[in-house]
Amino acid sequence: MGDFPAALDATDRKTPSLSERFEALEREREQSWPAEALAINRNQRALLVREHDLSSRPGVGDRFPDALLTGLDGTQLTYPQADGKPSVLIFFRFAGCPACNIALPYYRDHLFPELRRLDVELIAISPQPPQLLRAISEAHQLPFAVVTDEGLELSRKLGITYEYDEPSRQAAIEKGIDPRSLNGMDRWELPKPAIYVLDRKKHIIFRDVSPDWMQRTDFGPIVEASKKITDVEDLWKG
Repeated sequence: MGDFPAALDATDRKTPSLSERFEALEREREQSWPAEALAINRNQRALLVREHDLSSRPGVGDRFPDALLTGLDGTQLTYPQADGKPSVLIFFRFAGCPACNIALPYYRDHLFPELRRLDVELIAISPQPPQLLRAISEAHQLPFAVVTDEGLELSRKLGITYEYDEPSRQAAIEKGIDPRSLNGMDRWELPKPAIYVLDRKKHIIFRDVSPDWMQRTDFGPIVEASKKITDVEDLWKG
């Protein structure tokens, strides 16, 4: 696999931040997409922002719900695992999602090295079937686990799923997209991009959910939350 570059501060002007990369993608779409397609995309995202509400869902201080996840090799594992490492969970939409193909390699280069140094596990989660989800892991040589949340069971417990609005469904159908290729089901449902940082006892110490999938958590706050876990554990050891 080779060594990955050390994490860079998001303010380092030699490398674009995650938000700058999404801004570039949006500008490219403004120039290349038909106006109607761009409006459908933006209207769906704006609707999700307006309706976003996690007030009754697991948040900071709560224990993370149990779930059965499936690895790319088909192996199933119960999560959270007892006596496991602290962990960072990245929820993303599907392998062909352009924004996900910006975010995951960015996390590979800037987040993963810092978490590895802190001995914090990184797991990326999507509802897409493993045989299709494998594409994004292989394309970007992701060094962390990529797993399937079958039936969106975990994402629903967390309250982070959304359904395509009617214009978005019709646009996807016209492109030949089947919802089963996205989530293994007949429902047009996906997770909102989300980050959860968990301590060893699987309590949530940081949560950031993005109803607009073109806005995602940069690596800095995730690393800072992870450092707090390891700092506390160092105190216990002392």
